[in-house]
Amino acid sequence: MHNVAIIGPGAVGSTIAFDLNNTPLEIRLLGRRTETLDYYANNDTNHPHQLNVLSLTEYYETVDVLFITVKIPHLDTVLKTYKHLLHENTLIILAQNGYGQLSKFEHPHVYQAVVYISGQRTGHTITHYRDHKLIVQNKHHTQRLRNILSNSPLELTLTHDIDQAIWYKLLVNLAINSVTALSRSTAAVLEVPGIKTLCRQLLLEGITIAKAEGIIFEPTIVSDILKIYDGYPAEMGTSMYYDIIDSRPLEIDGIQGYLYRKAREHQLATPILDTIYPLLLAQQK
Repeated sequence: MHNVAIIGPGAVGSTIAFDLNNTPLEIRLLGRRTETLDYYANNDTNHPHQLNVLSLTEYYETVDVLFITVKIPHLDTVLKTYKHLLHENTLIILAQNGYGQLSKFEHPHVYQAVVYISGQRTGHTITHYRDHKLIVQNKHHTQRLRNILSNSPLELTLTHDIDQAIWYKLLVNLAINSVTALSRSTAAVLEVPGIKTLCRQLLLEGITIAKAEGIIFEPTIVSDILKIYDGYPAEMGTSMYYDIIDSRPLEIDGIQGYLYRKAREHQLATPILDTIYPLLLAQQK
């Protein structure tokens, strides 16, 4: 495992590339076009670093590890153009928000990562805010990768229950992404009367869906997530907030849409989600 490519030069992909730059690995950051980005690590806006991006369709070497960090609306496009990067033992890490996308892959070594990397891309500028963490399933392939990355800033955490980790992040994203996107406001929207109550009700519905899928959380899960929200700076936006402000496609299919479909499958009453989901669809159109 020495040849690594990252598809998706957004905040997540650029941070992974930056974190791995000083390792013995051969790193390639790939996107739709060849370009150079200014990258600001850990919200240090005084010291930009340059990241070179190569065009995915013009890079022809196979790689040992492939991180796919594009958002859900762009995944299908990548799946049409990425197979020239693969050999039979290539390890693919799908690092994106949401759930339900692994079934689109035919390759045998694909693992969903739960992403804890916060940042934003604006034009040719990437600003990384906080965190350098990916959580993946504990398997032989991922153990090898963790050992290789152990001396880099990128933290690869292994778990024996990736579904629990994915559902936890799914719930965290569910409420805060919904209210910031629909209000077109940053985390400051949490101070509006009634918004935290709305978040609580949405989280309770999400927990009910998770339980129907066999995922059980501690009784304190709602208050724990609301405490996380309380720690967000008022000026901090979510990925869905930035996407809706910039008129980009939203990750609805893997978050609110995924939960909505599961609620229908289990015939659950989810009135808040039933309201939020079509409103987000309408915003996207």
